[in-house]
Amino acid sequence: MAGMAEPTDLASVVSAHLSESAETKRRFLEEGGAASVVAAARLCAEALESGGKVLFCGNGGSAGDSQHLATELVVRLSASRERRALAAIALTTDTSLLTAAGNDYGFDRIFARQVEALGRAGDVLVGISTSGRSRNVVAAFETARELGMKTVVLSAGDGAALAGLADASVLVPATACSHIQETHITCGHVLCDVVERILFDGAGA
Repeated sequence: MAGMAEPTDLASVVSAHLSESAETKRRFLEEGGAASVVAAARLCAEALESGGKVLFCGNGGSAGDSQHLATELVVRLSASRERRALAAIALTTDTSLLTAAGNDYGFDRIFARQVEALGRAGDVLVGISTSGRSRNVVAAFETARELGMKTVVLSAGDGAALAGLADASVLVPATACSHIQETHITCGHVLCDVVERILFDGAGA
């Protein structure tokens, strides 16, 4: 019919997205990404080995990643490795707490308030933000540093404000939010794997 758009080759759309995602991960590796994941994993492993815990926070898709990665540590990453539970908490899950903190202190304080309550010197806070500028994650990092906690950021580009507050930065060389997030969860899985190898296999000693 006249005026109708040409049909989209959906298989080509899928292929293009997957190719771009793979290229993002390839660039991440080429630019030293593996070393940054190891550095972040070492901080988490040191905290866990000394009786500390790992806290995670982020917004939107990064909130989902926070819950996902905390679960991998508490439960386990691979069924092939039976090991003790590791102390990890996602600060993104308690709707009563999040809405109360947002109502009483503002959205920018929803994670910082929890860090103040739960964080201790020697713990690690992992903040996930595609922009590196999420104000509630920045506030949580500031509180964590005041408490003597270590901080890890998963972000992109130069990491913006969060990289300046982080002890370890995992930065994806991309601008497309979807590809940044896809690389974040891959790096998160590898981070959990490296933590398990350090704690239970004696790797990297």
